Amino acid sequence: MDDRRVEAMNIHEYQAKSVLAKYGVAVPKGFVVTHEDEIADTVSKIKGPVWVVKAQIHAGGRGKGGGVKVCGSAEDAIKAVRGILDMTLITPQTGPEGKVVRRVYVEEGCDIAREL
Repeated sequence: MDDRRVEAMNIHEYQAKSVLAKYGVAVPKGFVVTHEDEIADTVSKIKGPVWVVKAQIHAGGRGKGGGVKVCGSAEDAIKAVRGILDMTLITPQTGPEGKVVRRVYVEEGCDIAREL
């Protein structure tokens, strides 16, 4: 067995979708929010009728922990981003200490035919 140490590469969903889009894979339009003052402008870039607001942390189970919200209006999306940004999200993968959400991804909703 090889004694070399292997490091994991962790990328956020928004980063992965950016790479996929560069290679022609269809991905929903989305934008990242990192600061309170960016929220309204970022949400306005998505025209609806559905906005999906997602915490960007390196852990699964974000939706069950309250880190994914499906919104039917720009106003609800703004509220959702405000509620998720800087929250401590606790999932089975983060452990009880959780992880602070520093990035929130806002993307257009779509009918999901298949998840990969």
